Amino acid sequence: MSEIKDEIILRGLKENNLKNVDLNIPKEKIIVFTGLSGSGKSSVVFDTLATESRRQMTLNYPLYVRNQMPRYERPHADLMQNLSPVVVVEQRPIGGNSRSTVGTYMDINPLIRLLFSRIGKPSIGSANDFSSQSSFGRCQECGGFGEVITPDINKLVDFDKSLREYAIRFKPLSPSGWQGNWMMTCGLFDPDKPIKDYSEEDLHLLLYGPREGQRAYAPFHTKNGPHNAEWDGLLPRFTRVYINRDISKLKQVSQDDVLAMSTHSLCPTCQGSGLNPKVLECRVNGLNIAEYDQLELPELLKELKNISDPMGESIAKQAIPHVKQLVDMGLGYLSLSRKMGTLSGGEAQRVKIARHLGSSLNNITYIFDEPSAGLHPEEVELLIQMLKRIKDQHNTVIVIEHDLSVIKTADEIIEMGPGAGVNGGEVVYQGKLAGLNNTPTATALNHKLKINKHPRVIESYFKINRANNNNLKNISVNIPKNVLVCICGVSGSGKSSLMLEAFPEKYPETIMVGQGSIGISSRSTLATYMGIMDDIRTIFSKETGQPAGLFSFNSLGACPICKGKGVLTPEVAFADPVTIPCEACGGTRYSDEALSYRYQDKNIVEILDLTIDEAIIYFKAPKIIKRVQTLKDVGLGYLTLGQTTSSLSGGEIQRLKLASHLQKEGQIYLLDEPSLGLHSADNEKLLDVFQNLVNRGNSVIIIEHKLDFIAASDWVIELGPGGGKQGGQIIFEGIPEEMVHADTLTAKWFKLHEKF
Repeated sequence: MSEIKDEIILRGLKENNLKNVDLNIPKEKIIVFTGLSGSGKSSVVFDTLATESRRQMTLNYPLYVRNQMPRYERPHADLMQNLSPVVVVEQRPIGGNSRSTVGTYMDINPLIRLLFSRIGKPSIGSANDFSSQSSFGRCQECGGFGEVITPDINKLVDFDKSLREYAIRFKPLSPSGWQGNWMMTCGLFDPDKPIKDYSEEDLHLLLYGPREGQRAYAPFHTKNGPHNAEWDGLLPRFTRVYINRDISKLKQVSQDDVLAMSTHSLCPTCQGSGLNPKVLECRVNGLNIAEYDQLELPELLKELKNISDPMGESIAKQAIPHVKQLVDMGLGYLSLSRKMGTLSGGEAQRVKIARHLGSSLNNITYIFDEPSAGLHPEEVELLIQMLKRIKDQHNTVIVIEHDLSVIKTADEIIEMGPGAGVNGGEVVYQGKLAGLNNTPTATALNHKLKINKHPRVIESYFKINRANNNNLKNISVNIPKNVLVCICGVSGSGKSSLMLEAFPEKYPETIMVGQGSIGISSRSTLATYMGIMDDIRTIFSKETGQPAGLFSFNSLGACPICKGKGVLTPEVAFADPVTIPCEACGGTRYSDEALSYRYQDKNIVEILDLTIDEAIIYFKAPKIIKRVQTLKDVGLGYLTLGQTTSSLSGGEIQRLKLASHLQKEGQIYLLDEPSLGLHSADNEKLLDVFQNLVNRGNSVIIIEHKLDFIAASDWVIELGPGGGKQGGQIIFEGIPEEMVHADTLTAKWFKLHEKF
């Protein structure tokens, strides 16, 4: 009898752009899915394999439990067999409020709190009492935030202007909001007099409210007449409404807006720990919990291993594997108290991976979505070792990846393609690395580093003096203008501190393209995201004499049956959800009336079906053409105007974001890892965009790990030598050719690739 191979069997996959794909995926191997952005990798791995595995896992629970769990629709496929439970490590940025730290994200903090509550001396109540979020544990001075935030009157008020002229610079308290309107109409203040001309009494009332023991009645006028209200003063109101709360929860007012109007300093009572002094008196082996939180991770490991109390030892043993995992990922320089929001892209990526690897279960399928995103070549080596360790524990490792080093370590490569979007969705190669040829990935693997031998002449500089943000060690640097500059260095070396904090402080006019995700939904399309949908609707409205809303599926033009969704999701009680195309509109989302009107021989749906390449020829309006051209410039010519942003791949979203910034006219473009999510073949297109921007007289600065970008730039600045405390210094400045002779971590990989 022949041996039965244990492999995942997938037949007739049709999710998104997949064209009836059949695949057999071997287990207990490292399988790398590669291919151009938008070629169908995520459709196979996430939308089919991971979704079906999760769906079948939930079927094992009783119905009343399943009702509380996420429910998954069966993917469009003929057959999906031999799946194992999945652990998915996605590419999405880590969310997290202003209190989220490495310790809370990794679930180490609850164990440390438990440790202190059980063996700390002098003894304090429960584990919860060691939290800055508990009423007993929090510092009374700063409310547990570790920082004292106070409004800055000179940032908040422009004394040369009147209330009506927006003297109050904070939007919710200006005339555009109800509070600003109330100040102008309550009768206490002259809305047209500059604030500097107020009497001392009026000024005190406006800024600080009535004096002690007094009250100031200020009627609040509505359409139903005046309502009794009391004026409490600008600063007390700002403090009460916008500071004495977790400002990361604010919706219309962003955290940044509040902080821009305030000064913040370390809380003198708790020294930034957020804990009250009683809690800080409790110690384990001479250290209090705040000091534990500040330790670099190898020191923390040493402390945990030194605990001899039997109960303490059993708790410490549970925390040690999580801490060790972070150290093994090269993050030993972090501490538990490090805020998640301050991590670089590469650091956050590794913390996320470490979180999923504490399990001793095996025969599991681990799915990684571009785990090398944001990692320096030196750190990719660590990642590869970790992937091999997971495989050796009898697990299947499926990786979506563009990084050539990771592709080379695969036991099996599956390349999707041949193109992207409608031109993709097929398997163009499956097998060992040696057999891969004549595909975009094969070309990339044979590609040699092209070092820029003729960098542009540098005539002037942006100057940054004595920058000390985060781990920067008082550094001064000259960044050339009107050329392509690349900032590199390992994760945590200070690239973001220098370029995303110190640089925009000095040059606020910089157009910054960050790593954050865009708002994606099934109702947001390329045309709406690029701001041309209103123009298209206006053109239709002028042509037909109908209201513009008739040409929106979110408004008058929506199909009355599916309400503009294009699909119906009938209520199926506790069964798996089902999505069926709306028969009334055929999935177009529009009503029959909306579709009956035409412009240049096409109705609204036919126009939204135009690809970017076709739209450039079809439209005449300069604004539409200009914006559509930026999409073509970043290599998205194959997408349609009506494509929803929720159906785009990571690499496509990255370029869409870039296109939306390119339509702004500016002189300084600063991009944080623009190559994230892009196949090497797409990098060429992106480099062309940057070179064109520089040729048009702009300065382009990129923070980047990809050696191709470093080699193609005119000037390279490397920070390091390590991450965290070991970083924060400039270790190389010069043209790419000089990097070959440098002794830095980036130079090491530069030399290696130059020899290929």
